[in-house]
Amino acid sequence: MSYIKVSNIKLNIDSTNEDAIKLALEKVGLKEADDIEIVKLSIDARKKPDIKKIYTVGFSTDKNIKAKDNVLVMDEKPSYKYEITGDRVLDKRTVVIGFGPAGMFASYLLAINGYKPIIIERGGKVEDRVKSVEKFWDTNELDPESNVQFGEGGAGTFSDGKLNTGNKDKFNRIKFVLDTFVNFGADEKIKYDFKPHIGTDVLTKLVKNMREEIILNGGEFYFDTKVVDIKNDGLVKVKTDDKEFETDLAILAIGNAARDTFKMLIDNGFDLESKPFAVGVRIEHKQKDINLNQYGFEDNRLGAAPYKFVYHTNSGRSVYSFCMCPGGYVVNSTSENGRVVVNGMSYSGRDGENANSAIVCSVNSDDFGTNDALCGMDFQMSIERNANKEGEGKIPVQKLIDFKNNVETTELGSITPNIKGAYKLGNLTNVLPPHICKELIESIDHFGEIIDGFNDDDVVLSGVESRTSSPVRIIRDDNFESNIKGVYPIGEGAGYAGGIVSSAVDGIKLFEKIIAKYKPN
Repeated sequence: MSYIKVSNIKLNIDSTNEDAIKLALEKVGLKEADDIEIVKLSIDARKKPDIKKIYTVGFSTDKNIKAKDNVLVMDEKPSYKYEITGDRVLDKRTVVIGFGPAGMFASYLLAINGYKPIIIERGGKVEDRVKSVEKFWDTNELDPESNVQFGEGGAGTFSDGKLNTGNKDKFNRIKFVLDTFVNFGADEKIKYDFKPHIGTDVLTKLVKNMREEIILNGGEFYFDTKVVDIKNDGLVKVKTDDKEFETDLAILAIGNAARDTFKMLIDNGFDLESKPFAVGVRIEHKQKDINLNQYGFEDNRLGAAPYKFVYHTNSGRSVYSFCMCPGGYVVNSTSENGRVVVNGMSYSGRDGENANSAIVCSVNSDDFGTNDALCGMDFQMSIERNANKEGEGKIPVQKLIDFKNNVETTELGSITPNIKGAYKLGNLTNVLPPHICKELIESIDHFGEIIDGFNDDDVVLSGVESRTSSPVRIIRDDNFESNIKGVYPIGEGAGYAGGIVSSAVDGIKLFEKIIAKYKPN
């Protein structure tokens, strides 16, 4: 059977998937086919209010279909494939440190192929983690080991579950990630939606389902277990507070907030280097206003509208929107006492009153004042301390007009913050360096030329957004191995990914390296 993809099917916004499928089949002269699916759905809103849905439909058939404009004929349906070719046996079970997206997918593939990994996670099971996070948002009492940053599922569990990535998918790894998420509970539409997301409420269930499948296939979990030492004295030894694991192969899949682990790695001779990242603020608007600007109507017929911005300031800095959450919430994402961090999240319905996103400015060693491995981390910590001081332990919040005028906000205007966690009105210019504030103001005003009202006086800012990506990179070779043999750093915390999908793909790539060398235990 051949696999056919029919693209550029343009329909009005009230059309359905079934309408697209019918037109796709008609285009190639078929009345029926096998394995029919929506491959892609995007929105063309360039000619408001005449908005179009643009579909790509795929299906299998044994009929002889000729390729032509917008009709692609393939020998088979694209799928992720791998082959175990390694001939060496691992004497000790593989240890995976961290169960965010990179650790999850490395562990999952190892488990279903007979490698029986041991997974160590410093935070709690996701169902326990939800309780500790909600308690923190309600009471401001932080659990430093189980919070928005640490715990089963990683930081992405509390960030809407956005699945955007700019990576190409030549080997269908991204397709495998999305298919796996659907298999474990995500909505089918993430496989084709132009801005796929899962939602925090669904992610928590999905993560638990993946864990249970790993256990069924021989995996073993240690939650609330912090790794305090990693060494290789002929065998990799991973030490926790009360246990030591010996292994031939340790996968280091920590998150970008694991500052104590970064320090431990340096002390133990691992090669790390500083890398650029971005810092800034969260910005909130009424979601209906974003809908009106993006689609020409205020309602949610096409779902809550997203946006994406990139701007190069007069000084040459890059400022961009990050982790945009339609119909979402700003959340207190703190993982350390004495510091304040914000992030954004949405539930699967994306039905909150406000839209929010980070507006962040690139920073590098010129901002840090030095170029040692942890200089970016130290910079993060300094502005997070500033945010804690400004908010008196709560999230500092400010109107845009007051941010521009460098004065404390004393009362809010037409926008009420949608925030998970306590907040306090303040002055964010006391949190970020003056040159970063200047770049943010210039950029927000520029974005106001694209979306009407984006830079209105009453727009709400909160801070500080400081953990957009890892401030360090743990050096690895082409086989993903660090200078400490037997230890393989992967994912966002290691500095090789930036989000759920790219982190998951990094975990998949390491799995491929492992099966090329080793066979199952």
